[in-house]
Amino acid sequence: MKEFVDRYKAELLENVMPFWVKNSNDNAHGGFFTCLERDGRVFDTDKFMWLQGRQVWTMSMLYNQVEQNETWKDMAIQGASFILKNGRDENGDWYFALDQAGKPLVQPHSIFSDCFASMGLGSLYKITGEDQYAQVAHDTFKRILERQTNPKGKYNKAYPDTRSLKGFSLPMILSNLSLELEHIVGTDTVENLIDQVIHEVMEVFYQADTGLIMESVHLDGSFSDTFEGRLVNPGHIIEAMWFMMDLADRRGDRTLMNKCVEIALRALEYGWDDKYEGILYFKDILNRPPQQLEWDQKLWWVHVEALVCMAKGYAYTGNEKCKVWFEKLDRYTFKHFADSAYGEWFGYLNRQGEPLLTLKGGKWKGCFHVPRALYTIYTVLEKVDDKKLLVK
Repeated sequence: MKEFVDRYKAELLENVMPFWVKNSNDNAHGGFFTCLERDGRVFDTDKFMWLQGRQVWTMSMLYNQVEQNETWKDMAIQGASFILKNGRDENGDWYFALDQAGKPLVQPHSIFSDCFASMGLGSLYKITGEDQYAQVAHDTFKRILERQTNPKGKYNKAYPDTRSLKGFSLPMILSNLSLELEHIVGTDTVENLIDQVIHEVMEVFYQADTGLIMESVHLDGSFSDTFEGRLVNPGHIIEAMWFMMDLADRRGDRTLMNKCVEIALRALEYGWDDKYEGILYFKDILNRPPQQLEWDQKLWWVHVEALVCMAKGYAYTGNEKCKVWFEKLDRYTFKHFADSAYGEWFGYLNRQGEPLLTLKGGKWKGCFHVPRALYTIYTVLEKVDDKKLLVK
């Protein structure tokens, strides 16, 4: 796998990270620009809190794990300063969006702003030892757990006690976030949360009759024959399975590991577009018209997370199907998403694999999925070559 190791590492350090270093820092007000055109020019100055936290995490993680690049550290610190100064309301909940100077634009309706703020600050604490970062990360994590049964709170648009559904995204993210914050929240907290999220992901949202995980289910885990309840997001399933693989590895649970690989492969087969290749964004489990008009788009994060999942699946189990899928995904993803001319990757393709937008960042895409995936893949594949990661 050495050819992949070398190529993914070079892509991270020579193509992707230089793009963000050059173009994303707001030297006037702090924080990061994420709305960047193909060549890195800023096309909107609003700042979305979950992307701010994600970039703090990326910069500090790479400083800690790859090389002590002082530019990365400085960017992480200035990003953290911006969000700590401007990012929270009086309850400690994180706004969804701010203007360039830090004035709130959108109320704290999304708990994922909190998730990535705590993740970013927790990572920055590792490289600075600054107590403030650890304290806010810990307080935010505690608040996330308090809000997890009603994450939107007063901003929930659903009429109460009519169609009560719960979503897959939060338990999925908590499975990874808890590991990211273990050095702050403690192993006992993490272990208790792991039990909860494994149950939610692998039993409540998983549907044995289809072999897939649903985006929303009734509170008792049963199927809801509605737009929300029929929705399948193959990318979410696949990303969640590499989170679960890491938990299976942590616990030495071979049964869980094999189930993760089985579900991931099933999701790939289900989501793969046999006509044009690539992974479809959304599908309806009963093959009815999906509510999402973007159902047939091919998104960057779906494909890079699938690459991570297949790399980990092969590394952990030696399953040759994972290797075959990794190579198939690698060919498609580098051909259609990577931009050697201007750096970084396109985010949104049409079904045929052509860029719908040439932007490199916006309201949803920032400095996170691509660099995290490139780093994770090459470090995992290095261990495959060294035969260090296979679970016995």
